[in-house]
Amino acid sequence: MNTSNIKHMVVFKLHAGTNNANAERFLKISAEELTTIPGVEQFEVLRQVSAKADYDYGFSMVFANQAAYEAYNNHPVHTQYVAERWMKEVSSFQEIDFQIFE
Repeated sequence: MNTSNIKHMVVFKLHAGTNNANAERFLKISAEELTTIPGVEQFEVLRQVSAKADYDYGFSMVFANQAAYEAYNNHPVHTQYVAERWMKEVSSFQEIDFQIFE
């Protein structure tokens, strides 16, 4: 059983709504910026397909351990992304972090 990997997931809605050029731009730029941060593995951009869910999109990524996850959270690219893009363009979100058991 491997308990060191962390899967960081966030689901969200955008002020821009869904399926439009502004939403697509946000998703593309987010992927480009966040995947440059050391320690980010298996980055995925997700689109909600369930009518039961309140959120439209999601990001999922894996970190090797808690230290890699903390380094990501404190990395200047991440903190700048949150301040300059996330806080301005995301209207609501839910963040979940799991340890991966194999």
